[in-house]
Amino acid sequence: MAMDIFRIEGPVRLSGTVAVNGSKNASLPIMAAAVLAPGVSVLKGAPQLSDIFVFSQLLTDIGCKVNRRPDGSITIDSTIIEKPVGEYDIVRRMRAGICILGPLLARRGKAEVSMPGGCAIGYRPVDIHLRGLSELGAQIRLENGYIVADAGRGLRGNEIFLGGPFGSTVLGTANVLMAATLAKGTTVIESAACEPEITDLAHCLNSMGAKISGIGSPRLVIEGVNKLQPFNYRVIPDRIEAGTFMAAAAITKGCLHVNNCRLADLMAVVDKLRSIGVTIEAENSGCIVACSVRVHSADITTQPYPGFPTDLQAQFMALLALAEGNSIIIEKIFPDRFMHVAELSRMAANLRKEGSAVIVSGVGKLIAAPVMASDLRASAALVLAALAAEGETVINRVYHIDRGYEKIEQRLNPVGAKITRESD
Repeated sequence: MAMDIFRIEGPVRLSGTVAVNGSKNASLPIMAAAVLAPGVSVLKGAPQLSDIFVFSQLLTDIGCKVNRRPDGSITIDSTIIEKPVGEYDIVRRMRAGICILGPLLARRGKAEVSMPGGCAIGYRPVDIHLRGLSELGAQIRLENGYIVADAGRGLRGNEIFLGGPFGSTVLGTANVLMAATLAKGTTVIESAACEPEITDLAHCLNSMGAKISGIGSPRLVIEGVNKLQPFNYRVIPDRIEAGTFMAAAAITKGCLHVNNCRLADLMAVVDKLRSIGVTIEAENSGCIVACSVRVHSADITTQPYPGFPTDLQAQFMALLALAEGNSIIIEKIFPDRFMHVAELSRMAANLRKEGSAVIVSGVGKLIAAPVMASDLRASAALVLAALAAEGETVINRVYHIDRGYEKIEQRLNPVGAKITRESD
């Protein structure tokens, strides 16, 4: 792939309107859900991102026909599933590839999916997914780096506990939930993930004829059905993109109308922003985020939803680097997720890592420097820091940001950013 770079001139003040795209993390499991029902499913509002493209390749590889229409919607024809195999070459590129396991097992009675590859934000095991699926009656073994699952006698409902050492598992909940829709009898998932992306998946499954109750709570009850219909469904807005734009308004002391944003999905973030001096006003289609003063310090602990999202931890570290006073950020979901600390420090942020916490001593200004994106959210943090820093920041490896933000420079430049994309 071409290694594009960003050149970002700062400091700038963002002002104007930005629209939030559909949720990447909700789109991927919903795309997997198309496998459950033979026929043509339509997903509206999915963002045009490399992760969506890779997942489309994965679906094509197992036999689906995937197309993006001119209106942006994605059609998935899952009439024929030729080979229920998630190949290493595709799954290693994105962890969400594991989402195909539950639907393939329910639809074909067997599946082979490569163990997901490593991830820059630390080790993220899939043992909880496998335990949940085996409790539905699947025989599971590991073979040559692949998860080989067999449910030749069909899946049976069961009571399943999905809690893990760092809370509930989002993709694990998605996998077990999708498989349970076609299992015989009733399944109860305790300690299910409550993230809006899981809620959205459950609503989509119900639109296909599934019988899921308790949606949005940690206790999901699924009455198995014999078959599901293809869906025609619009995905929710991306709360992480919305939160990133809110932080961008705050770090540049700007004022942004953030459209297509559901504040109800972002209560922990809104609460934190208000506590440090940012004003947020709800509007019909979203909100207005404004900040005219130097923000105050804050303590942040990432937690499963509805707590503060780990996917906004890096962006808020960039924001708090310019705050008055000392802040503490504790990472409870992925304790190793601090690849951005060294890069932000290159821009004169005063950060000290202590185990799974970082002490942020606010500085008066950030200074431009060449930096490197290491993972998706870390790269968003570097973009925010660069918008506020003095001088020209060069960010290398921006393909990471393209995994989660569609053409971010084309969306922030009209509201005052000065971001140039160049091929390195």
